Amino acid sequence: MKRLALLLALATAGCAQGGREFDNGPPLKPSANPSAVIAAEIAFSQLAQDKGQWTAFRDTAAAGAEMFVPERVAATVWLKGRANPAIPVKWQPHAVWSSCDGSYAVTRGAWERPGSTGSYVTVWQRQKDGKYKWLIDMSLSDEKPSPPPEMVTARVADCAKSPGAAAAATQVARAGAVIGLTALGSSDDSTIIWRALAEGGKRSFAVSLWNGSDFETVIDTSAAPGSR
Repeated sequence: MKRLALLLALATAGCAQGGREFDNGPPLKPSANPSAVIAAEIAFSQLAQDKGQWTAFRDTAAAGAEMFVPERVAATVWLKGRANPAIPVKWQPHAVWSSCDGSYAVTRGAWERPGSTGSYVTVWQRQKDGKYKWLIDMSLSDEKPSPPPEMVTARVADCAKSPGAAAAATQVARAGAVIGLTALGSSDDSTIIWRALAEGGKRSFAVSLWNGSDFETVIDTSAAPGSR
């Protein structure tokens, strides 16, 4: 908890710096701010403990948010009227990947509740006010809990040479989407791409990050049918 408190303090400071504008000058160009994403993730987890698990999901969801439970569902529909569990799940981020422009980011971490543990992947979308809300969330069960890192690792897509929308579209096409079962997307600047799939009870999540010359797979994980 002390480590999370320190991370939250650092993340909040980074968020404040990321939103500055110079007096009598144009707004700063949108840029990556992994610290703000980490802050949003930690606050999300804390809200679940304070106000209830599904209350936290409802309050922090972006417009059009989707969940995999395990099937793909619209968050607003699935969460409507759903009672909070007596003991909320606890989770913490282990790593974050951000687009160059900061429009979207992806976090991966570990969760636990009585009798089970696992990992998760969440796509975060920056809102007009600069804050982040979750857009896609998928929980994956693991046989053993992932050990927490000393510090949350962060990586930002290469900004020197943008891949362009055409290259991103080609990468998305390679994903082999199954219509209705797959959530596909990319950042505004096309430097991060994700694919979340639920088919036959199996869930999978893949994320690719632009490294300056090609899309590099940074997440490729799945959960077998029947897992939580």
